[in-house]
Amino acid sequence: MDDPRWEPGMPVLDRQPVAEGPAGAAGRAAGAVGSAPGRPTARAAPPRAVPETAPTPLQRHYINLSAIALVAGAIAITALETGSTLRSPLVKACILVAAPILIVTTADASLRIWRSAWAWLPVDRGRGLFRFAWLAAAGLGIVAFGAAAVVAVLA
Repeated sequence: MDDPRWEPGMPVLDRQPVAEGPAGAAGRAAGAVGSAPGRPTARAAPPRAVPETAPTPLQRHYINLSAIALVAGAIAITALETGSTLRSPLVKACILVAAPILIVTTADASLRIWRSAWAWLPVDRGRGLFRFAWLAAAGLGIVAFGAAAVVAVLA
């Protein structure tokens, strides 16, 4: 087992090898839509996925970091809903804990989206371009998280 995330008792989930030749060649040759055995195919089925070749830097810690940000955010929202203000030390502490984690994990997810977009372009241009739209949304989210955190902490 060459996956550093694997621990005893876990099922073995190996990454699929990247197909040789043009991207998606193996996926396109896998079958066709509406074909019967022995009949020529009208068109090959589009691939459902492209292989991920490398993990992102935070992939191993992504869920744990996200859980910390979730709990801190829930505490801050609960405090605000029960009458605290943005000037409350509890709310500011939660924001100071959660905002950097949220920004870093969103940036890590953005890296994965970036890689996915470039992997899809040669296989299915529409899916690749759609992932660039996701990337733009993630970038806007990072900017919004940062701006909101600064406004809240300076309040």
